[in-house]
Amino acid sequence: MSKLKVQAFSISVDGYGAGPGQNLENPLGVGGMALHEWAFATRTFQKMFGKGGGDTGIDDDFAARGFHNIGANILGRNMFGPVRGPWPDESWKGWWGDNPPYHTPVFVLTHHARAPIPMQGGTTFHFVTAGIHAALEQARAAAQGKDIRLGGGVATVRQFLRAGLIDELHLAISPVVLGSGENLLEGINLPELGYRVTEHAATAKATHIVLTR
Repeated sequence: MSKLKVQAFSISVDGYGAGPGQNLENPLGVGGMALHEWAFATRTFQKMFGKGGGDTGIDDDFAARGFHNIGANILGRNMFGPVRGPWPDESWKGWWGDNPPYHTPVFVLTHHARAPIPMQGGTTFHFVTAGIHAALEQARAAAQGKDIRLGGGVATVRQFLRAGLIDELHLAISPVVLGSGENLLEGINLPELGYRVTEHAATAKATHIVLTR
């Protein structure tokens, strides 16, 4: 059966998965880009954006695992783009250009319906207005037995965590302090929800923690 996984989700030492003041110029909030420095340097991410080279080793191993056996993705609307409220038109198609890095069906949580958007490389964005359980049900059907990656943002991951729907959570704790923004685990009791640490590894750029339910 498909598992729902959060992969390569970067947070600061003080627990923030995004900085304050998210907008078109700062999609990850002020200072939020620094959370992902460990990933940007890896061979996996360099290849994903059509470049050569990149670091190998533990950070790259965790980055690569995030794309293994994934048959569908789920995103919150905030991760899909900065547009709020009803869709003003059909022009916004995500942050990633004509060929997004998903290459699977992607189910975007929203309160406002929109027709699916087929993109290059096998990605199609579907917009789900019926909540997290409906999105997961549709993603399971689309994944055809493969796993489902939950991409965030922070509020979306918190919803799925509180509902006990995430089977595996990989956090990359970056050596960054943000002070404010969106805190991933504030008020969430992971042991009470059945999560335990099953793997951990540290590098110069991140500490990787895997929690399994």
